[in-house]
Amino acid sequence: MDTVTLDRPPPTGEGLTFEKVWAMFQESGRRMEEQRKENDRIMEKVALQMEETDRKIGELSNRFGELAEHLVAPAIHERFNELGYHFSAAAEGGYKIRDISNGKTLAQIDILLENDDYIMAVEVKATVRIKDIEHHIKRLEILKEYRSKRHDTRKIQGAIAGAIFGSAEKKAVIEAGFFVLEQSGDTMKLEIPEGFVPREF
Repeated sequence: MDTVTLDRPPPTGEGLTFEKVWAMFQESGRRMEEQRKENDRIMEKVALQMEETDRKIGELSNRFGELAEHLVAPAIHERFNELGYHFSAAAEGGYKIRDISNGKTLAQIDILLENDDYIMAVEVKATVRIKDIEHHIKRLEILKEYRSKRHDTRKIQGAIAGAIFGSAEKKAVIEAGFFVLEQSGDTMKLEIPEGFVPREF
């Protein structure tokens, strides 16, 4: 009969006990809890960093918008006067429509042009997006209701001005019945396609 040589001694039954197994489970649970807390701390830090990034992007976007307004406002009435509107000057800096009962701002218009027959509400964006069109429609509907309550029967039209206009966005603005004002060098170009009829509110 062959003799079997063992590299290590056979188990004696003294290695693992219930207490040792329970202690290992407890240690494992403690480590998992510590890791979970560390993960929570990391996620909280990431969330704060993302919040700060969003805030900075928002501030930057607002500054671009303000810069665009300053580029548009000085000569915008001249662009429309070339079409026969006869606006005197642009009221810039944000025209606010407020609820008389509580003073709450219902809408804000970047630039407002007025004469005896028309009110032109201009939204200014550094980069024009499709969603800006729907927002401007709502803005003009609020302006129409506000002016109607004051027996102002002038026709209200709209325009969207932008430093950067994609072809799809430009097409959508025109289809919505708004004038397109696009930056061209240090001035704004008023683009009117053939057959364009501005929407009136």
